[in-house]
Amino acid sequence: MKELDVLLEEFWIPKEKDKDRYYRIKDAIPAFRSFLEEKLGYKLIVNPYLIKLEKLPGKAESWMGIQDFDGKLEYAMLCLLLAFLEGKGTGEQFVLSEVTEFVQASFPGEEKLDWTLFQHRKAMVKVLRFAAEVGMVQADDGEESKFMETAETEVLYESTGLSRYFVRNFTGNIMNYTSWKDMEAGEWLDLDRDRGRVRRNRVYRRLVMSPAVYSEGPEDPDYLYIRNQRGLLQKDMEEYLDSALHVHKNGAFLVLDPSRNFKDVFPAQKSLSDIALQVNTLITERVKNGKLIRRADDIIVTSGVGLERLIEEVRVRQHPGWSKEYREMPPPRLYREIISYMKDFSMIEIREEGKEIRILPLCGKIVGSYPKRFIMEQTGRTKK
Repeated sequence: MKELDVLLEEFWIPKEKDKDRYYRIKDAIPAFRSFLEEKLGYKLIVNPYLIKLEKLPGKAESWMGIQDFDGKLEYAMLCLLLAFLEGKGTGEQFVLSEVTEFVQASFPGEEKLDWTLFQHRKAMVKVLRFAAEVGMVQADDGEESKFMETAETEVLYESTGLSRYFVRNFTGNIMNYTSWKDMEAGEWLDLDRDRGRVRRNRVYRRLVMSPAVYSEGPEDPDYLYIRNQRGLLQKDMEEYLDSALHVHKNGAFLVLDPSRNFKDVFPAQKSLSDIALQVNTLITERVKNGKLIRRADDIIVTSGVGLERLIEEVRVRQHPGWSKEYREMPPPRLYREIISYMKDFSMIEIREEGKEIRILPLCGKIVGSYPKRFIMEQTGRTKK
């Protein structure tokens, strides 16, 4: 169901951007509405302006969020931009200086925004670009990128009116929330979080949205549900997502059909994915020869330095086949990028500020390496 893929992949489907796609998805909704609402517990918004599936994770993870944002500053600016757009009608124009004046005057806390600082201007540009990419605003004249060069830059924008649908409706008063955990718990307000519909929704969301669902022990309610309802889960995943559910002793994984065109999957046609596969292969070798010890829960504990040594060995073995970017990348940066990538795809867990690394079961499930002949060809040592 390609239309379902689009709803799961994209933030929303604006009608004005592509009317044919809007109506195609709208017509297809009855075929999978029950899966979205009953199994995933998602709210589907369909109105004359857009179609939006409000996708909430079963469990918040560090990789989730707006990928181009670096920290809290951009998110605070985004919230203030949304507040600014509340006062703008559909099609109403405004200039960049109106936005920056509002955001600066409304910014909370003791630390104030200073548009003479490059990092503040850069953060504002990221927020404006994101707002334009998702379709909340459009630039009619000028380029916001020039704002990074000088705070005197002006850009003429137009509100599309879609910003009013950006923030979802919350079940509780978010003014009482003090952390992201409150927001996560608020989704199940006044309900027993480990029973019935709530547990079903949480498990389906985790399987669909996360690279892996790991068992947290014999009494883990989510993993017990996966084991007990494995047949039903597999049927739904095959019917709606054309995917296979793999359930092991300590981990469950949704394996997508190669024909599915989701953006962020593992493995993928990118260099970092290849390198991660090669690291996983070396980890598997180390387990087989006893140099790495796998616990009863299939987790391997090593140090940050230990993982960097594994990556360095992979670099020495396999780098001739890598892209130019990674062949020439300084080792410290290479280690950081690979570790970050593996962390985001639930292959490793970082503890004690990087001193302890937990290598998770997914590393042993998906491995890969270049053929020896390919490496020899890349190094100019092809045997005849």
